[in-house]
Amino acid sequence: MIRPAPMKTIGILGGMSNQATAEYYRMINEAVNQRLGGWDIAETLIQGVNFGNIEYFVRNNKWDEARNYLEKKAIGAQKGGADLLICVSNTMHRVLDNIEKIIDIPFIHISDPTGKAIIASGLSKVGLIGTKPVMEAGYISDRFRDKFGIEIVTPDKNEQVFVDQIIFDELVKGKIMESSKQKYIEVCNKLRDEGAQGVILGCTEIFLLIQQADIPEIPMFNTTELHVKAAVDMALESDT
Repeated sequence: MIRPAPMKTIGILGGMSNQATAEYYRMINEAVNQRLGGWDIAETLIQGVNFGNIEYFVRNNKWDEARNYLEKKAIGAQKGGADLLICVSNTMHRVLDNIEKIIDIPFIHISDPTGKAIIASGLSKVGLIGTKPVMEAGYISDRFRDKFGIEIVTPDKNEQVFVDQIIFDELVKGKIMESSKQKYIEVCNKLRDEGAQGVILGCTEIFLLIQQADIPEIPMFNTTELHVKAAVDMALESDT
């Protein structure tokens, strides 16, 4: 192998949360090592943000402020040497809809690898769980519909409240509780009863709580895992 090994630097817009960012870093390096072997891992640049700012923006619907904040961080990642960029939060993709006009490096939208995986599985109607903005606003559901022709089913309003609370009060703080897992399983089973052929784990911490083995009857699409694979594929692809 040529040294230094040819590889693009993956820019990680992180800190949303630190739990998700740590998992992204771990999974990216493991994936590169599986592909290249030996001692090789990924070349990365983590542009972290203060999750306290993110929580404030989300809770108070300060989306313009969030946009300005993240766009500046994305520019910082590019200036720092990132060759491509990913954001470790489904929720904050709400304010990254014009990011291609802000930076000159490729941006991998978190929904696109998941959409491709759903289509490859032959499914057309799937459930979506995540934070309240992800479940109740259209910026994620509409992308699945418009780009991939996938119909999205979401939990009812009451279920959305506790799904969101578990994310913000537990998962982003590294708290994994069996009672919360059971609640999520109940929500997923209800979505299946409503016609969902699969479930999108539309928050990058949810896979820490529930995994495919917990609900073997319905396919799960882990946005974190699929996003990581897409980033590694781009990082390792040849330019020739």
